Amino acid sequence: METFETLVRAEFAPKNVYLNTASNGLLPARTVTAVQQAVRMRAEGTPLGPLYEDAEAVRASFARLAGVPVERVATGASVAEYGGLIAASLPAGAEVLTAEADFASLVNPFHMRGDLKVRAVPLDRLAESVRPDTALVAVSSAQSADGRVADLPAVRAAARAHGARTYVDASQSAGWLPMEAGEYDFLAAVGFKWLMGPHGAAFCVVPEDFGGLTPLLAGWVAGEVPWDSCYGPVENLAGSARRFDISPSLFTFAGLRTSLELIEELGVSAIQAHDLALADRFRAGLATLGHEPVPAPGSAIVSVPGLGHRQPELSAAGIQVSDRTGNLRAAFHLYNTSEDVDRLLDVLSA
Repeated sequence: METFETLVRAEFAPKNVYLNTASNGLLPARTVTAVQQAVRMRAEGTPLGPLYEDAEAVRASFARLAGVPVERVATGASVAEYGGLIAASLPAGAEVLTAEADFASLVNPFHMRGDLKVRAVPLDRLAESVRPDTALVAVSSAQSADGRVADLPAVRAAARAHGARTYVDASQSAGWLPMEAGEYDFLAAVGFKWLMGPHGAAFCVVPEDFGGLTPLLAGWVAGEVPWDSCYGPVENLAGSARRFDISPSLFTFAGLRTSLELIEELGVSAIQAHDLALADRFRAGLATLGHEPVPAPGSAIVSVPGLGHRQPELSAAGIQVSDRTGNLRAAFHLYNTSEDVDRLLDVLSA
């Protein structure tokens, strides 16, 4: 009988202590095989229909993970493209409320409009800062820089009370934290971090009524029948969120299909318990060393002020972490072990 441990060990054999999933997730063995097979199909001139089927299977898998109907899921390449569509849908002068120092791909599209009022407040004051004239609250579910988890239920309640829409970037949590995407107007995520896919895929969950979005990036794949929409204007856009698709990166989706299958096999709740146990073990070890991480309870990301300068030393020791604004950032995922945590603590104690 396969267990969490046996499934994971069959898929991963990192050659170092890899604690940098917040930057890039490791690829499962099945994903590497799927990408190689897709590349071979292209090299051999094999019909690529199965790869387009992979893209639809990925959409369906993400919808299950997000807890929404598949018709609400669009697929693209980056969070920023969806932020651009959301920004374009807002009237001039609309207020967008964000968290201070949130990830650029989330906030920058609203600044680029030039005629929106973008207001940033501390993350822990986001819900209380929603005002009657706030049109949209945009926030990452987990902060890239330090792992702090947003109080999304409070944000959602405040936004609803003031008639504002909500936009959540789940790139740093999708794969280890339940998404509950149906509770928000828009939710986007990339596929190459905690979802452990190749680069080049992103998702966006939109409302059933599309939330006022215009499919500005629509090409042939956005048609109700894509292969009948190759020439001239697309006269019949898809009646689902697929109208917001861009042409899929086929090799990426071939691999991502198997990555998401693994996540579904393991279960997000089991992954969450595993990841948080390791993060808490690291926090406890830091306390014994006299270091205090950024408070981020319930997060798989641990950020330690003042230790970022040790990243090169740790890399040389075979431990992959990040230096983010002077903080040492360690991100724990399903392929990590307690031995990885102890190895990191051992080097930090030297």
